[in-house]
Amino acid sequence: MISKAFGASLRQVIIVPATLLAIGISTTAAFAQNKLYTPIPLPNTAEISDTLSDKDIPTGQGGFARDYLVRLTKGDNLAVDLSSDSFDGIITLLAPDGSTVAENDDGPDGSSNSLLFTRVTETGNYIIRVRSFGETGVGAYKLKVTKLQPVK
Repeated sequence: MISKAFGASLRQVIIVPATLLAIGISTTAAFAQNKLYTPIPLPNTAEISDTLSDKDIPTGQGGFARDYLVRLTKGDNLAVDLSSDSFDGIITLLAPDGSTVAENDDGPDGSSNSLLFTRVTETGNYIIRVRSFGETGVGAYKLKVTKLQPVK
């Protein structure tokens, strides 16, 4: 009788720490994921100089991407200009649900810079993704985000 009671309480002792350990691991992983992906907040109208590096988001095509978070309102007309002498850049505007709203690879001037124009159809937090084309690399770039005003 003593060995069965001891065995039953031993099983309970082993199961409880294993459950707590599993909960601890999943919670730690969730917090780590939040720290790994944090888009850079960007004012509605901004011009910034930044650098794309191999520490940014891998695209799966050999290049890298950097994300900027911007709050947009339904009806906003947006111009996004990306220029770099270091890599062939691509701009992507992602909707609050993660779908692609618009994307531009090469600007109208025939260069590898990008220029994107779009009208926002839903208010929310959008992602402006700057990335390099294929394996074209990393380096310095300028990003300009402008809300266009109607001509009066």
